[in-house]
Amino acid sequence: AVRKKSIPPLFVETLRFGFSRCVAPVGLSNKVLVFPYETDFSFVALIPQKEMGLTAFTLCMRVATELPEDRQIILFAYRTADYDELNVWREKDGRVSFYMSGDGIIFHLPPLTTFRTSLCLTWESRTGLAAFWVEGKRSTYQVYKPGHTIRPKGTVLLGQDPDKHLGGLEAVQSFVGEMSDLNMWDSVLSRSMIQAWHYGHKVPKGNIFDWGTMEYELNGNVMVVDDD
Repeated sequence: AVRKKSIPPLFVETLRFGFSRCVAPVGLSNKVLVFPYETDFSFVALIPQKEMGLTAFTLCMRVATELPEDRQIILFAYRTADYDELNVWREKDGRVSFYMSGDGIIFHLPPLTTFRTSLCLTWESRTGLAAFWVEGKRSTYQVYKPGHTIRPKGTVLLGQDPDKHLGGLEAVQSFVGEMSDLNMWDSVLSRSMIQAWHYGHKVPKGNIFDWGTMEYELNGNVMVVDDD
């Protein structure tokens, strides 16, 4: 699917304010987001704790899905008015990729399944070094867009890819399954910190997104349930 189409500023504002708003400033501690059905309207908008003008980041989440490996899935989408600033995908061949304002890079990782996987992504502009971490283990590094800066003032969505005009979200790219414990930092965490997060040990709170305290907005058939 085409992922680089322009998006009018109005759409960004509509995503933020144009649906029934459910803001939870107390966060999602001990909760999981359940996306039970394939739709073109169910998503969660995340409100960052600071502007996302980034030259480095660590993004972590726990994810489970029963969608077949030949089904493309959006795992994380951050978009400004004209660009996909940071999109994370499972591709149709089962590989996992991420894109920043143009062509992306693809990694061969263990498959996402019905059992929860801890998944992290790290990148820094200075060297361009990028890697995924699965169950606390790092993939090989790839060099991707050294010198690049992720732009601020966009919209972060879970469950859908906002690369279309208003109302044009695609069900065939939507996420179906469970997400939890999403955290994001504006730096590359060390191996020991990522492994500590994987095992559920205490780590510094994400200063962009912290699962325990972040605000979010629900739209459509997304459920917030106890993480038992």
